[in-house]
Amino acid sequence: MKKILIVCGPTAIGKTALAVKLAKKFAGELISADSRQVYQGMDIVTGKDKPAGVKLHGLDLVKPDEEFSAAHFVTQTRTLINQIIKRKKLPIIVGGTGLYINSLINPPATLSVKPDWQLRKQLEPKTVKELQNQLKKLGGQRWRQMNHSDRLNPRRLIRAIEVNKFQQGQAFPSERTDLKFNTLWIGLRENKAILDERIAKRVKTRVKAGAIAEWQQLKAKYRQDLESMTGIGYRQLPDIAAWILSEQQYAVRQMTYFKKIRQIHWFELDQAGDIAKLVKAWYTK
Repeated sequence: MKKILIVCGPTAIGKTALAVKLAKKFAGELISADSRQVYQGMDIVTGKDKPAGVKLHGLDLVKPDEEFSAAHFVTQTRTLINQIIKRKKLPIIVGGTGLYINSLINPPATLSVKPDWQLRKQLEPKTVKELQNQLKKLGGQRWRQMNHSDRLNPRRLIRAIEVNKFQQGQAFPSERTDLKFNTLWIGLRENKAILDERIAKRVKTRVKAGAIAEWQQLKAKYRQDLESMTGIGYRQLPDIAAWILSEQQYAVRQMTYFKKIRQIHWFELDQAGDIAKLVKAWYTK
């Protein structure tokens, strides 16, 4: 069974730095699981880390006006994992987009539902309220499964309607059994006050590095309703305080998501030695 190491946790906690150390120690290659860093030209606001001495896959995959979903991530990452293992290296998934990581390890049945472009074209002009009402009429289960943020996101509402309509017509395809992994989850956590301070400092550093100029250039080139342009940072700029607050709130949502995954071994960042021991015991077994 293919072995995969996962390093996850909230934003600004130091996931990439830890993953780099582990990659150097265990001859690994990194695969980014960050839904914002897949976009080309979105570098400063998203905080793309390109560490020296370690291969990092999964950045700059599409243009800001191109679609990229959990299904795209899973398809691409499975290919990367096979390539890395053939090179006799350890695949290390690192990032904070829990949906991407969990979809790779525990693929939902809905992952196989392909986009219905005709339906999407019909739904795109509708308001959030109209989309909510249409989803409720189709059946309450998918609506109840959505969190507050999802219910206000038109793209996720459209996807829920799309999946619901597919399900009414046929059963979901069975998940393949040859894609299972021997996975070790490492989660990083920190006191909220300390993490909030780290987030604020990092946002201010990105502003100094040219985040506002990057946002202005992208704003002049791309529609503001694109999925990429509604990401944290791009949506709040030029209001720096609002950006900081949104990042801090996002960190809370990330932890809420990851806490539901029982396989995660949680550590503080200063426990790097204990983490390395656990990885060694698992990887050499």
